[in-house]
This record gives sequence, C-alpha cells and structure tokens, in this order.
Amino acid sequence: MGDSRTKGPPTDAAFAVEVKDLRVTYGKLLAVANVSFTAAAGEVLAILGPNGAGKTSTVETLEGYRRPSSGSVRVLGLDPLADHNSLVRRMGVMLQQGGLYPMMNAKRAARLFASYYDKPRDGRELIGLLGLADVATTPFKRLSGGEQRRLALALALLGRPEVVFLDEPTAGVDPAGRLAVRSVIAAARDEGACVVLTSHELDEVERLADKIVIISGGEVIAAGAPQQIAEGTSQVRFSAPPELDVTGLSARLGAPVREGPAGEYLVGATLSPELLASLTAWLAERGAALGNLRAGHERLEDVFLRLVGERDRTA
Repeated sequence: MGDSRTKGPPTDAAFAVEVKDLRVTYGKLLAVANVSFTAAAGEVLAILGPNGAGKTSTVETLEGYRRPSSGSVRVLGLDPLADHNSLVRRMGVMLQQGGLYPMMNAKRAARLFASYYDKPRDGRELIGLLGLADVATTPFKRLSGGEQRRLALALALLGRPEVVFLDEPTAGVDPAGRLAVRSVIAAARDEGACVVLTSHELDEVERLADKIVIISGGEVIAAGAPQQIAEGTSQVRFSAPPELDVTGLSARLGAPVREGPAGEYLVGATLSPELLASLTAWLAERGAALGNLRAGHERLEDVFLRLVGERDRTA
C-alpha cells in the first residue's frame, strides 16, 4: 500500500490488473466462472453486478484473500497470494464496513496508517480534501455513514498505492461528499494508480469509470468503456398515463417498451419520424396524451438492468 516501488520484485507488467479464466468455487457452488478482464495503470475500472454475481469473490482473489479454483490473477505482474508480502505495500484496500476501532478518530487513524508506509501522503491533506476536517477528532462510531466511507477512502489512498480496490466508495455519501470522492479518485488515477471499484451507484460509475466489467451469475456479460457498452443502444423515453398496454405498444412500434417508474416509458429504438407517428397515433386511439419526449443513448443503469435481465432469462 505504500510508495515502495524500489522494494520487492520489479515488474514490467502490461496491465496493473489481469484476470484470466478465473474460477472460484465454494464446495459445489460455482461463484465465478471463467472471468477474464484487464485494467491498466492510470485507469478506473468498475466491476458491476447484482448481489451474488461473483464480484466480491473476484475482488477478494485479486486482493490475495481468496485462492482461485483455477485460472490466474495478477496485480502489478505479481501473484496476490505467493507475492503477497511484496504486493501488500503497493496496493490500497477500502473495505465496505468497519476496519477501525469505534473510538478512534480520523486524525489518529491517519497518523497510525501513515506509520505503515515509507512515503505516505499527508493525512491532514487527504482528510481536508474529503471534507472531514471538521470531524477529524470525532470518534469513528459517531461519524455518519457517508463520513465513514470518506475516511475509509482516505486511509486506502494514504500509502500512495499503485493499485487500489474500493468497495462502494460513494455509498451513503451526500452530494457534496460525492464531488470530493470523485475528485480524489480522479487525482489518484491521474497520478498513475489503477483504481478498481465495485458499486451499485451506477450514476457515479458513469462519472468515474474509464472501463466497466458487468458480471452476472459468475460470468462477464459486458465489458468496455461506458460509451462502448451503450453504443448502438439508442432509446426513446416519454411520459404518458400509467399502466398503458406496453405489449400492444411494443407490437405497434416493432420495438420493446417497458414502464418504470409509473407513467414513464422506455422504447428500445432510435427516434425516427415513423416511430413518432406510430407512437402518437397509438396514444391518440386511446385518448392518452404524449408528454416529455426525449431520445438518446441508454443510461448505464438501463443497460445494466437490460443485460442482467437478458442473462437471467437465458440462464
């Protein structure tokens, strides 16, 4: 986790993180099935998936806390298990919960963690950047959930890691805090760190990630830059009275239509004069008014839900 690049085995790996044909099993349960992906230095990789998809097992294997059943993982060219002592000083890990004594405050925690590294960052600076200066002497257990997440992020970055693993870095964080989190993560990336994060906050992922891997059922179902994943998946959104016959409308338009939330509809198609004419005619036949029509590429959340839903239907 510290800036100890002159210590341990030298590496000239093409990727900061490399996962190849990874399989993880728990008895007869297959948690991860032939997962492969890479992430480079100076890149933010987001690993997404529903609960139970295999994200945690994959990340824990990269961190050296779990042994793969087959396949291989490399971090900075090293085996996270066999080379753990050399690697641990070059990576940072942000846990989802806990990790500090309840009565320890941010100031003391930063001072303690800084003592583990040869060339740590200034803990006071990180605490300030993450908006924690006013609560620096408040016991951990009395911090809000969002403040605890920001402190966990500060401690994960304190040792100037070359690779950092972040678990739900913006969970429970207020809007101002999210801006600070994004800024600090972007700065780490710009300084050359490879940032691997897991999150259910898909709007935040769209802002942070250079590359996305979506895992479902232990398998990679999509990978690439956010814009690549959404490329070619144009959509039309419109508002209308709730509980329309989306099956009938889908048949009329020749494209899938779903409602969600109530009174808001999504059409999986590119807006064209023909589609608009069919939509307005269908609504007029039912005395339903069309409102708030807009078109564009799918949001990451829509892509995620569609891909995971398709995978579940074919599994």
